[in-house]
Amino acid sequence: MSDIDTDAPELTPEQEAARDLLTAKAVRERSAALFARIADGKSEHFRYDSAAMPALADRVAAVTRERYPDLAVPLHARFRHFESPGLDRFASLAAVREWATPEEAARAMGDLAIVSVLLDAGAGPAWRYREAATGEVAGRSEGLALASFAMFAGGSFSAVPADPLRADAAALELVGEEEFASGFQISADNPLDGAEGRRALLARLAEATRSAPDLFATEDDPRPGGLVDALAAEAVDGRLPAATILEMVLEGLAPIWPSRLTLGGIALGDAWRHPALGDGTIGSDIVPFHKLSTWLSLSLVEPLIVRGVDVVDLDALPGLAEYRNGGLFVDGGALTLVQPPAAPLPVDHPLIVEWRAATVTLLDTIAPMVRERLDVTPDTLPLASVLEGGTWATGRLLAAEKRPDKTPPIAIISDGTVF
Repeated sequence: MSDIDTDAPELTPEQEAARDLLTAKAVRERSAALFARIADGKSEHFRYDSAAMPALADRVAAVTRERYPDLAVPLHARFRHFESPGLDRFASLAAVREWATPEEAARAMGDLAIVSVLLDAGAGPAWRYREAATGEVAGRSEGLALASFAMFAGGSFSAVPADPLRADAAALELVGEEEFASGFQISADNPLDGAEGRRALLARLAEATRSAPDLFATEDDPRPGGLVDALAAEAVDGRLPAATILEMVLEGLAPIWPSRLTLGGIALGDAWRHPALGDGTIGSDIVPFHKLSTWLSLSLVEPLIVRGVDVVDLDALPGLAEYRNGGLFVDGGALTLVQPPAAPLPVDHPLIVEWRAATVTLLDTIAPMVRERLDVTPDTLPLASVLEGGTWATGRLLAAEKRPDKTPPIAIISDGTVF
């Protein structure tokens, strides 16, 4: 039998353009094209000062060495947010659960990673979460991690009473407003930006897992962590390119995002138009970032390792276009606003699109500078570890130094699904 499906319809030009945009390569290429306008002084919103980059690299290298003196820097993955000094929450949970096989453990890790990452987008400056067991209080990404971890550990995402440490479609679609508000400690005095958008994401995640059993239900009921099984099946001789993870994440989770840009009926997810880029060809004015999907891809590396898969070519994944990495370059003087916005901007505003594109390109610029200062190689300090060491932490430190409330240098209107 021929390997070619002669009955399969050919992709339209719009669909071909959409497929190209749903790749790691497109994130870098489109971001670089938009950043080139900034570097050439053609942007209406930013100016770039390359002379600021060496000092920023010095600071990132110093922060990395302080946080990880042995320079054994892990990946910038969601599992880092389940850790505190002297406490690895997931390891403690796993020790009690004692999964029978690596496959079961990896599937549960995938459940937790996917649900927690999807619930991570910016919390806003006012929200805080207090962890009952430790008394630890955290906001933003760290607080969201603790809240989602507690709900996972408490069985909120499982429809199987005998196996609470999982997430499945049957439970995700039934997470109610009160349960969600209780889990995230939301109140009038503790508001969470985009709360309803996050809960809606869980329902759409349930629907996505059911509609793609080849991705989410090859070895169990439909559940997010089933994607780990599908990814493992793509490995050749036990090796899986990191870019393949992103492609499958984008394919499997595309239906969950709110209605945004589409081409040929294909949802583009975290992708946005910029008027300066269009050259008349289909989709040429669109810049994809796939921030949450890329971070999710990094967060699936550890479950895959537990399952026995060696993830290779990590640097094929782009840097994360989010406000801590982006804030590093603004607060650090590499990017200067031509005219600071008078009010928070929506994520589709050209200024925000430019900021995110510059962030992707400048992360690639600063990574080798940081490695040189630390005398390490890309193999020992891939881009994802530069972020962890790294740029994200330094961006947060600079924000705290410049603004008492630690907010990013540019205010963004969040719907709970991008940042």
